[in-house]
Amino acid sequence: MSASKFLRLTQSRMISAVLGFSLLAPVAFSQAACGPKADDGVLRANVKAGDMPEGADWTGVYFSQLYGYLHLVKEGKTISGKWRTANGDAWGELHGEVIGDLMHFEWTEHKIGMVGPSATSTGKGYFKYERPKSNDSDKIVGEWGLGPNEAGNPWDAVKQQNMQPDPDSVMPDELERRGSGGG
Repeated sequence: MSASKFLRLTQSRMISAVLGFSLLAPVAFSQAACGPKADDGVLRANVKAGDMPEGADWTGVYFSQLYGYLHLVKEGKTISGKWRTANGDAWGELHGEVIGDLMHFEWTEHKIGMVGPSATSTGKGYFKYERPKSNDSDKIVGEWGLGPNEAGNPWDAVKQQNMQPDPDSVMPDELERRGSGGG
């Protein structure tokens, strides 16, 4: 092989390599910049468990202006809860596991008065238990996601003083459970 032919072949390979890199690099870097996404496109929470604040307990009632009252009950490492949105149009339930100040959960939400596939949504989420430095009430700060996603939508709530959890209190009454009929 002559030197000029070798040089042309080497230049051709270099151009292909540079072109390939310039086309693939933006895709790779944009994926890396999107946060806690896995290769499969699922949003996962990038949080680590820590110690619970002294005297703190997950069991309780938490209030969010958007999601209403969330009633949580912890037994061992498992936790379950129910909520009803502040405007009363949906209620939900969650089940998960607690490690220190971190809870990972799966949730289901039911839209009151609706029937069919769009009446129920499911997903995953997490909460971190926090104690503010001031005399403010403890709170939970986290996110929820639809389907396999564990993140994407904020959910923060303040622990209510002197309220005992009563998960069944958020359940709709018999009239609300009925879906709208066609007529």
